[in-house]
Amino acid sequence: MTTPDRGLHGRVLESLGPAITAGEYPPGSVLRTDELAQRFEVSRSVMREAVRVLESMHLVESRRRVGVTVLPTVEWNVYDPQVIRWRLAGADRPRQLRSLTVLRSAVEPVAAGLAAKHATPEQCAELTECALGMVANSRGHRLEGYLIHDIAFHRVILAASGNEMFARLGDVVAEVLAGRTHHEVMFEDPDPAAVTLHVQLAEAVREGDAERAEELTRQIAVGALEELDILAP
Repeated sequence: MTTPDRGLHGRVLESLGPAITAGEYPPGSVLRTDELAQRFEVSRSVMREAVRVLESMHLVESRRRVGVTVLPTVEWNVYDPQVIRWRLAGADRPRQLRSLTVLRSAVEPVAAGLAAKHATPEQCAELTECALGMVANSRGHRLEGYLIHDIAFHRVILAASGNEMFARLGDVVAEVLAGRTHHEVMFEDPDPAAVTLHVQLAEAVREGDAERAEELTRQIAVGALEELDILAP
């Protein structure tokens, strides 16, 4: 159950976080907790809790007698799903999408090759189910339904790799896929070639064909980058 304070500090974060990541408060800017509490009409304890969350993301640094200082971008935890969401909501969305998609293109092919070697029968079945769900939602402007299965598919690939570092990138990939959909950096219906590649990838993993799984995933990543060239140049 959500407490009132938790709801309040969440409201502050959803305003202050995107403002910081969008550059409204440039690095080095000093924010006063008391002034922020007045601005957002919340108690100082609520404001301090919001600042603690921002500190955990390395967006700000709080010092006594100085205040809350906005940190340079290089200090940010750019893998934090909430930071990704805020950055994708800002004007820098095209560059952020490209950066994240390039990351995916470097990681996911290797993860898919490992998944072909290590996936359990249950994970293979889940991949097939997700791929079929993507097919079922690939026509008729059903992007939200497609997104659910797309996110689940890529989470399984990363988890089935057997590498815990890859598996932890599931939330990052989920935010990229959700951001593309929610900010309309997708065609009204997914590219049929991409849908087919996902079906073939599920088959390659099930058959234990690591080389083919890696190549198919690389093709998916290339297609995603080509879509960005068109929709978010």
